[in-house]
Amino acid sequence: QVQVVESGGGLVQTGDSLRLSCAASGRAFESGVMGWFRQARGREREFVSTIKISTGDTYTADSVRGRFAISRDNAKNTVYLQMNNLEPEDTAVYYCAVTDVEFSSLEYYYTREIYYTFWGQGTQVTVSS
Repeated sequence: QVQVVESGGGLVQTGDSLRLSCAASGRAFESGVMGWFRQARGREREFVSTIKISTGDTYTADSVRGRFAISRDNAKNTVYLQMNNLEPEDTAVYYCAVTDVEFSSLEYYYTREIYYTFWGQGTQVTVSS
């Protein structure tokens, strides 16, 4: 059974950095796609960033591009979301998601929740002003 576990959230101040981690056990790490989404209170969950494990190709939402970066460490079976220059608007629960199905376009498919199979419980990120 696949388990997805996020970690690294917390309370920080505007301008600080955080690195979130996502470990997906019970599956082969070398393939598939992993992504990050976030949901602020009272808002719908939105796409943040995604990575194709086999190639390292990434796609990041316009709203955070240049501040956030996704990466993977195959040796640790872990995907990271490095978040820099955090703003209060980044406050949300951050979710990691995984799928074994690989389509060619990260932007077209993996910005949509429906294309992910397994989800973590989320980790809270709070940015104070």
